[in-house]
Amino acid sequence: MYVGAAAEAKKLGVTLVWQGDPEDYSPSTQLPVLQELFSLKPNAIVIAPTDTKALQPITAQFVKAGIPVVNVDSGNANQSNISAWVTGYNALGGQQAADGLAAAMNYTTNCTTKGSCVVGVAVSSLTTSTDAARVQGFNQEVAKKFPNLTLLPAIVSNSESSVAQTKLAADITANGSKIKGIFAVDGSDAVGANAAIAAASDTGKIAVFGYDAYAANEASLAAGTLAGIIAQQPALEGTDAVLYAYDAYKHIKVPHLTLIPNIVLTKNSSQALLSKYVYATS
Repeated sequence: MYVGAAAEAKKLGVTLVWQGDPEDYSPSTQLPVLQELFSLKPNAIVIAPTDTKALQPITAQFVKAGIPVVNVDSGNANQSNISAWVTGYNALGGQQAADGLAAAMNYTTNCTTKGSCVVGVAVSSLTTSTDAARVQGFNQEVAKKFPNLTLLPAIVSNSESSVAQTKLAADITANGSKIKGIFAVDGSDAVGANAAIAAASDTGKIAVFGYDAYAANEASLAAGTLAGIIAQQPALEGTDAVLYAYDAYKHIKVPHLTLIPNIVLTKNSSQALLSKYVYATS
């Protein structure tokens, strides 16, 4: 996302101040950053809220001060004052993950009315709009098309692979051979899922469908420890977010909601496709 945002800022001739906590994904760490940025009186602000509600008061401060606010990736629960929201099509991504995971598990053969298959779900945050939409889309698709799947309660990792590993290991231990699949809702959860499966010596027995095409996850896809990945287009999100923030400052009309299509990557995807959608490093 930074790569796309920085390139667009350079193109427009604006100064991009990029801030955030690199370790702790939470409103408590994001709020002080936003307060500091508010004191700088920027011409516009792009925010990826870690919580749909917790960041609304500081967002309202920017709006009251006449500073256009653009949400990128995640969004606020109240969108009435936001100039624009650029995000991946997360609900559809959840549906695509359900379809991909069912195929990887060989649902028709292995999951029956007499022996349903158990599926674990690992998510960074259920109070972030992106993750909540992915889980909702996944659950809806399972309910609609895969009645012989039993979903375990989602475990929350706060974007920490080690937490995802520990909690998924507990799910694997509790459910034994009944657990046949895991939906890893974020890139860090996919890493944790693979580690938990490897520790239980269940590699190849539990299918994992992940989100986010980090290089490490694409390597896991090539190695066969990930059945598939829902890839977002974060560089495009960053590009659009900066452009819309600039346009809003210039009083140019911008689209209120932009949904960026997902790309489904599997072991059958070409190297050209994998290379195109792997997340760049800044």
